[in-house]
Amino acid sequence: MSSLNETPRSDRLHIGIFGKRNSGKSSLVNALTGQEAALVSQVPGTTTDPVYKPMEIHGIGPVVFIDTAGFDDEGELGEQRVKKTKEALEKTDIALMVLSGDDMEQELKWTEQLKKNHTPVLLIMNKCDLIPDCKRLINRAEKLFQQTPIAVSAKEKTGIDEIRAELIRKLPEDYDAKSITEGVVQPGDTVLLIMPQDIQAPKGRLILPQVQTIRDLLDKKCVVMSCTADKMEEALAALAAPPDVIITDSQVFKAVYEKKPEKSRLTSFSVLFAAHKGDITYYRESASAIDNLTENSRVLIAEACTHAPLSEDIGRVKIPRLLRKRVGEKLTIDLAAGQDFPEDLTSYDLVIQCGACMFNRKYVLSRIEKARSQNVPMSNYGVVIAYLNGILDKIG
Repeated sequence: MSSLNETPRSDRLHIGIFGKRNSGKSSLVNALTGQEAALVSQVPGTTTDPVYKPMEIHGIGPVVFIDTAGFDDEGELGEQRVKKTKEALEKTDIALMVLSGDDMEQELKWTEQLKKNHTPVLLIMNKCDLIPDCKRLINRAEKLFQQTPIAVSAKEKTGIDEIRAELIRKLPEDYDAKSITEGVVQPGDTVLLIMPQDIQAPKGRLILPQVQTIRDLLDKKCVVMSCTADKMEEALAALAAPPDVIITDSQVFKAVYEKKPEKSRLTSFSVLFAAHKGDITYYRESASAIDNLTENSRVLIAEACTHAPLSEDIGRVKIPRLLRKRVGEKLTIDLAAGQDFPEDLTSYDLVIQCGACMFNRKYVLSRIEKARSQNVPMSNYGVVIAYLNGILDKIG
């Protein structure tokens, strides 16, 4: 279980390690992390599901290494492992492609796929302490990939510093993640947070978007006041002047909008995360697809979390209720939880993604690109709720 002081995995740079079975991927993870983070074996196919190892890299900060199963795995179980490796590909911010042997066609194919996803790739020629003709293989890789591999021995710890230095050079342009409240809150603003503590919030704790937003506001030296929806009027009365910004839970958007001071800007945690993790412009544009829904339409609701259904759950109960009230009771609504997201979205008239606080930005953008490429509108919980309440054009 993660410490409360750790950076959430979703906010860490994701470094995926790819290659064939027994190419030394797990040994490389251990060498880079300085820990026995991954199981190392001489038996090909030891790694099954991807192994996620959080750590800190000087010059980068918090990262998570993803040790994947070999993409040359075989058989029914092997196909399942390769599927998991493909899922890891969609989350990867920077990829390390571990080369092994003369036949590099599979590595080339996966490298091209990563680059199509706009993912920087570092080539690693591992086990150079064991390969007599390592220099020849490096020359061959240079011609095939049009890129020079880094010669590495995970066992001898050679080449590791070069990898770390190259990772820093390959950082995505948007790695220095923008503030969660960017464009909505200014440093020094007074901000009122409306935070209903429903059954989705664990006892004694706040949900992750609330925690991350509070930290973001404190970093901006904002004055922050929090209350539940039923105490909003008392909170406003306690302030000497109306707050500059009100951030609410999307579930009470309409009620908060009706009570807010005219000068206070309004947004929600979900809308903030729509911009922070996804494409807020596409989400806003896609919300208008609601006007074209009929009882014969089909909607997919995508949750980042996997949890047992709760009464009055926002994704499973409240949004479906609002949509069916607007469109009709026969509207078909499907649910995808966690990483269970369809490859083919063409049967859907609208996809609605949650705030995705549990996913990294790269993975959310890969979902958006999948929907966009199939001409399927995709929006977000908070944006959809604001649209259904007729206030989308009035929120930040």
